[in-house]
Amino acid sequence: MIIISVVIFFMTKGPDASLTFIISAFSILSILGIIFAILSKQWFSITIGVLGNGIILVFAGFLLLAKGIGG
Repeated sequence: MIIISVVIFFMTKGPDASLTFIISAFSILSILGIIFAILSKQWFSITIGVLGNGIILVFAGFLLLAKGIGG
């Protein structure tokens, strides 16, 4: 899910990027990644999955905050 989020970021960047699409894609993929990591029974996968997807979820939250401030 982390790799897909990075690919979506590079595909949608630019002056005419839809910030709503980017925020929703990052949020959905991060939540799915955290769920799949927790369903995994390996501690390494849980740790890396939750940390990696958590960072992307925080990034999406900051984008949502910036969109709210910027209008």
